[in-house]
Amino acid sequence: MPLAEEGLDEALEKNLNLWQQFVDDIWQSVSDTDMWLYVLKVALRILMILLFSRVAKIILYRVIDHLANPKASKRFKLRSRRVQTVGKLLKNAASYVLNFIVILLILGEFHIDLAPLLAGAGVIGLAIGFGAQSLVKDVITGFFIILEDHFSVGDVIETGKFRGTVEMIGLRATRIKSWTGEVFIIPNGSITDVTNFSVNNSLAVVDVSIAATEQLDYAMEIVRGVLAKFEDPNLVAMPELLGVQSMTGSDVVLRVTAVCRPNTQTALTRHLNAEIKKAFEAAGDPRYYKALERAGGVS
Repeated sequence: MPLAEEGLDEALEKNLNLWQQFVDDIWQSVSDTDMWLYVLKVALRILMILLFSRVAKIILYRVIDHLANPKASKRFKLRSRRVQTVGKLLKNAASYVLNFIVILLILGEFHIDLAPLLAGAGVIGLAIGFGAQSLVKDVITGFFIILEDHFSVGDVIETGKFRGTVEMIGLRATRIKSWTGEVFIIPNGSITDVTNFSVNNSLAVVDVSIAATEQLDYAMEIVRGVLAKFEDPNLVAMPELLGVQSMTGSDVVLRVTAVCRPNTQTALTRHLNAEIKKAFEAAGDPRYYKALERAGGVS
C-alpha cells in the first residue's frame, strides 16, 4: 500500500507539473509582446489589402461605366445595348479577378505556400475541363456571342423554337422572356442560329381585301388618303400602296407596306388596319354594307 500510494502521488505530481507547464506556455504566449505586434501587423496588412481591393473595384467599375455610357457608344460607333452588355460582363469578370487576388494575398500573409495550391488548382481545372465539355462549349459560345455582337440585352430574338426579349446574357446561358411572360434559360452552346428583330428597321405589311365587284380605283384612292394622313410614333417613312397583291372570284387584295422602328411592325399593322377600316366605313365601304346585308342589317 505505501508503494501504491507513493506511485499515485508521483503520477499526480507529474500531471500537475504538465498542467502548470501548459499554463505557463499559454501565459508566455499571451504575454509575448512580439507575438502580438506580429498579429497586429498581419491584421493591418489584411485590412489594407481589403481596403485597396475595394478602392480598385470602385475605380474599375467607374472606368467601365464611363466606357459603357451612351456617349462613349456613339463615339466608338457601337450599339448602346452591346456596350451595356459588355459592361456588365466586364464588371463580373473584374470582381472575380479581384476577389481571387485578395484571397491569394491573404493566404500569403499566413505564410501558406501558394505554388502547390495553384498547381493543384490547375490540375483540378484541367480535370473539370475534360469532364465538363458542354460547360466549356457554353462559355466559349457565350464569349463569341458578346464579342461578335450577335444580340444584346433588350433585343428581341428568335432561336430555335424560342422567341422573346433578351433579359440576360451570361458566359454560360442566355435568358429570354416571351411576350406572354414565360422565361427561357438557353445554354449558349445550344444556340446555333439566331434571328434578331431589333437591329434594323422592320417592314409592316397590311393586306386590304375589297369585293371583286367594286371599283378598284375608288378603293385605292381611299387607301392612299389614309396613308397620306397616317401618323404613328413608330413610323419611319410614309406607308406605300404597292397595288393589287392577289385576286379571286370574290375579292381583290391590295398590299400596303410601311417601314417602322425595329420590332414595332405588329403594333403599327394594327393601327393601320384600324385607320383603313374607319376610312372605308366613312366612305361607304362596299365590304361594310355587304357584311351588314349578310347579317340582315340592310335590305
